[in-house]
Amino acid sequence: MKKIFYILIMMVFSSMFHSLSAQEEVGTIGDIWSYPVIYNYDEEVTWYFDLSTTSFSPEEEVYIWIWSPSEPDAGNWENSSEFAHLTNEGNMIWSFTLTPTEYFSMTAEDIAASAGFWFRLKDQAGTKQTDVANVSYTPFNSFYTADEMIRSYPTEPTFTDGLSILFNSNLVAGFEDATSVHFHSGLNDWEVLQEYQAWIPEIVEKTKLKDLGNGFYKMDLIPNVYYDTAPDGYIMNNIVFLFVKDDWAGTSPNLVLNAAEYVPPPPAEFRYFPMQISQKDIFGLIRVNNEQGVNALNYTITGGSTTLTGQFTGGVSEIKGFVDLATGLQNEANLNQIHVVVTDNLGNTISDTIITLKTLD
Repeated sequence: MKKIFYILIMMVFSSMFHSLSAQEEVGTIGDIWSYPVIYNYDEEVTWYFDLSTTSFSPEEEVYIWIWSPSEPDAGNWENSSEFAHLTNEGNMIWSFTLTPTEYFSMTAEDIAASAGFWFRLKDQAGTKQTDVANVSYTPFNSFYTADEMIRSYPTEPTFTDGLSILFNSNLVAGFEDATSVHFHSGLNDWEVLQEYQAWIPEIVEKTKLKDLGNGFYKMDLIPNVYYDTAPDGYIMNNIVFLFVKDDWAGTSPNLVLNAAEYVPPPPAEFRYFPMQISQKDIFGLIRVNNEQGVNALNYTITGGSTTLTGQFTGGVSEIKGFVDLATGLQNEANLNQIHVVVTDNLGNTISDTIITLKTLD
């Protein structure tokens, strides 16, 4: 209860403090995730932020202002430090890499006892800011006493998202005194392989698990990156694998993780409305189920000798806007059609069409 109260106070304080100067609220962060999926506080991790739901531009220089568990960039709201600068990954995704104990100058125990990771994303000068957000953290200490050979996060992996697999070698005979443990695996019942080849140094490093101590290990991977020989459009049904001690001095039983059911994203839909218009009407454009990275529609409307241009912004779920034809085309008499071209912010043509106008009485 005390932690919840603290979080609420900090959120209110942050909102009050930053409202003292003019701020542009750019909206809510669409999604937040980390790689590795699970990590210790003294382990390097990258946080990812989907800003396609905000009004940040694709080229925006974005910074993190974080005040819990501590405030590393305190006093620099109007000129964020370079160490708080995010990396633009493209397609409206930004990332931030840190080791929490180092970045917050706190012990792992103190971070665990804090209210968590609370922050805003902003431009360097502090004139734009997202809503208050939180990076969630998944503890996995229970695995050390669970008497489980493996545990995966998530339990059903997807092809394009991060996966962490924990391994308790104490439950497998022959893994005592291992100097290293490796991941020998494949997709879809060994259809696409990533073998452990002890004679190839780069494969040894790629397949090596992180040693957590006391016979516990962790493997972190993103399937479509790790299995880089899988063809474009590959559908992953499962990951089959076994763990290998040193230079094949011991192996675990064959194991399998079934993948999450693949659900293709709904197709994008674009339309004009209303269905019939005149040059005296308000003309609407809407596109839903946009692709990642699409957060704006640019329009060019030509009627007679007049050309109207503009842009509407939005997010993955919807981009919508209205054009006042009555004002824009007021110098044109008796138009019977307009030429409309709509492109997205990535340069793709969404629509290029002639629209017939209703004749005015």
